[in-house]
Amino acid sequence: MAKKKPTVALIYDFDGTLSPGNMQEFGFIQAIGKDKKEFWAKNKKLSEENDANGILCYMYLMMQSAQTNGISLKKSSFKKFGAQIELFEGVKEWFSLINEYGKTIGLDIKHYINSSGLKEMIEGTSIAKEFENIYACSFLYDVDGKAYWPAVAVDYTAKTQFLFKINKGIKEVSDNKRINDYLPESERPIPFERMIYFGDGETDIPCMKMIKEHGGHSIAVYGDRKKKDIAYKLIKENRVNFVCKADYRSGKDIHAVVKRILDKIKADIEFNRLLEVHKAQSAK
Repeated sequence: MAKKKPTVALIYDFDGTLSPGNMQEFGFIQAIGKDKKEFWAKNKKLSEENDANGILCYMYLMMQSAQTNGISLKKSSFKKFGAQIELFEGVKEWFSLINEYGKTIGLDIKHYINSSGLKEMIEGTSIAKEFENIYACSFLYDVDGKAYWPAVAVDYTAKTQFLFKINKGIKEVSDNKRINDYLPESERPIPFERMIYFGDGETDIPCMKMIKEHGGHSIAVYGDRKKKDIAYKLIKENRVNFVCKADYRSGKDIHAVVKRILDKIKADIEFNRLLEVHKAQSAK
């Protein structure tokens, strides 16, 4: 029987990390007759005036605006909007590129989304099939298949729970039992030190810092000058390991960095195995 390859999790934020903007800006906002500045300003005002969660506010505004403008908010509609989302250069080829490299050094690479964006829209993108699981905001749907209430709202603190779900091999957002059950570190499918987190902004900071502190690796990505300044601020504050431009093509900086991280993970696995062999020998 072939020996099972160690699994490594690559975990991505979406907006600003794999895509150059917020996903609502690629089709949905235009469909409701707004521009992005107007939509997000309204969201900010709604959140601040009511001391409310900004994620829940944008979900409410999407529902309200769609209803006012006669826009269908069925899952199929979200997926159509999702198909219009732009991606950074190289993203479409990235997954096979990294999977193949992992295979050459004996690692099984799995990809995950951990986003404050909408799951239904991400599922409409050309890369949705690449992910083992998509942890993101989503809606409840009525008997006619129309969105009527938030089902999952993912803010910066909620994002950290999904790292533990990946760590323990739990796919269901609704599973509140196994996430709290004790599971020895040695039995967890993906240890934190075998995680690589990709993020671009404030909602990613707790995840990036947590993974870094648990022995994994975090990469702050940027697509423009403003994001670059934020990314370098994060590395100066020791919250991330690396800063890379959001260009996922072969041979670019982020490709080289991730390959070296995977090499290190593989070397650490072999080193720990060697330690265990010598410990076992000393016990004879």
